[in-house]
Amino acid sequence: MDSLFIFLAGLMAGMILFQAALNAPTIFKVYSEEQAGPFLRAIFPKLFLNVAVLSLMGFILSIIGDRLSLQALFFVSLLFMSISYWIVPATNKARDEGRDKSFKYLHLLSVILTLSTLVLCLIILVVT
Repeated sequence: MDSLFIFLAGLMAGMILFQAALNAPTIFKVYSEEQAGPFLRAIFPKLFLNVAVLSLMGFILSIIGDRLSLQALFFVSLLFMSISYWIVPATNKARDEGRDKSFKYLHLLSVILTLSTLVLCLIILVVT
């Protein structure tokens, strides 16, 4: 079952790295902010939701496999990605309404939660 945990954590880390390091910066270089915004608003909730689902799968499998440390890591990852997903509407609304302080706070929160999830994935890869 260890190979399944490694696969899930690697997939999650890869998705986060691809989106954060390649996709988002490239989109902002190629398109204007007005063009990039709708795409990023569509893609990031999908990232958060997909990583949350993979975290849930890892959490369930770690319960079945009686791996307490992995249960904690996958659960925290699930929590972080769920929060990131749930704050998307508020983040978008703050941006649309010009509430820059609220937008920056919510965006920073989602960035911190996403990077923390990446770290959790790397820890899973190390401890498995």
